[in-house]
Amino acid sequence: MFYKPDMMDAFADYETARYVIFGVPFDATSSFRPGSRWAPDAMRKASVNFEKYNQHFDVDFEDLLIHDIGNLEPYSSVDETLEDLYYAVRPIVKDGKIPIMMGGEHSLTYSCVKACAEEAGEDIGFVVMDAHFDLREEYGGIRNNHACVSRHVRDDITDTYVTIGVRSGPKEEWVYAKENGIKYYTADDVREIGIKQVISEVKEYLGCKKIYLSLDMDAIDPAYAPGLGTPEPFGLTDIDVREVIRALAPISIGFDVVEISPEYDNGISALLGTKLLREFIAAHAASER
Repeated sequence: MFYKPDMMDAFADYETARYVIFGVPFDATSSFRPGSRWAPDAMRKASVNFEKYNQHFDVDFEDLLIHDIGNLEPYSSVDETLEDLYYAVRPIVKDGKIPIMMGGEHSLTYSCVKACAEEAGEDIGFVVMDAHFDLREEYGGIRNNHACVSRHVRDDITDTYVTIGVRSGPKEEWVYAKENGIKYYTADDVREIGIKQVISEVKEYLGCKKIYLSLDMDAIDPAYAPGLGTPEPFGLTDIDVREVIRALAPISIGFDVVEISPEYDNGISALLGTKLLREFIAAHAASER
């Protein structure tokens, strides 16, 4: 069940839409600061701030077919919520539209990747920007904890996987990543070799036609995005993340922005997350002209 559709510039109806935005206000497994359940509506509120025209891509949002389907009403259980979310996203993908999720916590990404992968077949990659590896099998006794999402996407859906911005995790996760040949770039790697080189290497490594792109906002340094569930200093810049989105949106069949906790700042993080969501739409739309 969906409710409260009101994202600015989302004027198309569902039938004609190319981009379908929805929120999932769920944060039941958040391990430090809950509150990402408030992010979807905070992002909608922030969207009123932005001009309709994106000069970089020469894209006017009034000309784009965007629909805000509203918020999925979650269960208290993460497993039930993920199941409902999968069945909600699957028809969006089957209808040839691009699902764009506003979380909520990062556990939600699993269902979106699963739905997209079923449509794309085996030729799908998963690229995530995140401060954390999220490679645990379980956390706090919960398999589908937000600290486990990348592990389960790799194990269950696709091992064509790259993470950018990682800088936090227990020793076991770093060892697991190295022993299993996981492709990752720390935030320090990005600073040392530059984001354009990282993007070039990621594109070459993926070797697939379609990806799902996920942005955990804690990939970004909390100087730029302080209102997060698990902020981690020494992160990516907002421009680093924008460049990844601009480069990879054209091959993405789904996108999400997760882990904003708006109660911990004065709206900065929701503004930035919303702007990055709009960059994704503009970059994808420009690639289809």
